[in-house]
Amino acid sequence: MNAVLEELGKIGIVPVIKIDDVEKAVPLARALIAGGIPCAEITFRTAQGEEAIRRIVKEVPDILIGAGTVLNIDQVDRALAAGAKFIVSPGLNPTVVAHCIQKGIPITPGCANPSDIEQALEFGLEVVKFFPAEQAGGLDYIKAIAAPYPNLKFMPTGGINAGNIARYIAFDKILACGGSWMASAELINANDFEKITALSREAVLSLLNLHVAHIGINAGEDEAAMKAAKFFCGLFGFTAKDGNASIFAGDNIEIMKKNGLGRCGHIAIGTASVTRAAVWLERHGITFDYENAKKDPQGNVIALYLKEEVLGFAMHLVHKK
Repeated sequence: MNAVLEELGKIGIVPVIKIDDVEKAVPLARALIAGGIPCAEITFRTAQGEEAIRRIVKEVPDILIGAGTVLNIDQVDRALAAGAKFIVSPGLNPTVVAHCIQKGIPITPGCANPSDIEQALEFGLEVVKFFPAEQAGGLDYIKAIAAPYPNLKFMPTGGINAGNIARYIAFDKILACGGSWMASAELINANDFEKITALSREAVLSLLNLHVAHIGINAGEDEAAMKAAKFFCGLFGFTAKDGNASIFAGDNIEIMKKNGLGRCGHIAIGTASVTRAAVWLERHGITFDYENAKKDPQGNVIALYLKEEVLGFAMHLVHKK
């Protein structure tokens, strides 16, 4: 996959931005980065879009900027000249797609049915926009339409918000979600960049859906593990689930028959996307043991340990839908 699209996939969310005043473009970009979203799609819905891209690319190099609502090849050329790294269009215009391919810039055209998708595949595209996502059937529709196309990824946009983004991002065919709620035109025009930063951080945390999945306790031997599991089950009415390496008391307490990582045990943090959560945490200085990552048959990382222990407990991310 194209490196730019891979980077968007690691971030998981693409703010869709409408700029009415070009002077607000740079403060906006900095607000998004401060909130944990180092990318944006600046739309060509207004005449200020091109200049906004140019200023952000020049003054905020740490943010990945693309052009959205691109409808013709003239806009493609202007976006490229301004420094855009990717193109997004509301529909699939074969002339625009072919021009982007010829220019070597990735494009995600809007597709809402199999005919659109098969046109995109004819062009060799690996990612398409699904628009308008919620109005066109939402995640259930994407799951149904994605089935015949195992190698295609989607970028749903339209109706995505903090309340539903984790559901979308947990599906492995979703590259990233587009949305404007964290940086609406109203907030931008009001210079409320602190609010944009706060909403951006909230959007990232909603996307990742980080939560305590379970706590693992090292028992060291089968008999001690069973005794501890019976204690928890008897005390709280949990159901014991006996496995090869451990016994679960309910869903959130795991008793390890043989001591695993961590002097005392481990803490599993559930997330809608292990890879994206790891990328976000790495920006905050956390390091991971990728050599021992657990993957599903499709190669997706579903469990990943942090390198550091906390108070004798190892910690790992685990995929939870």
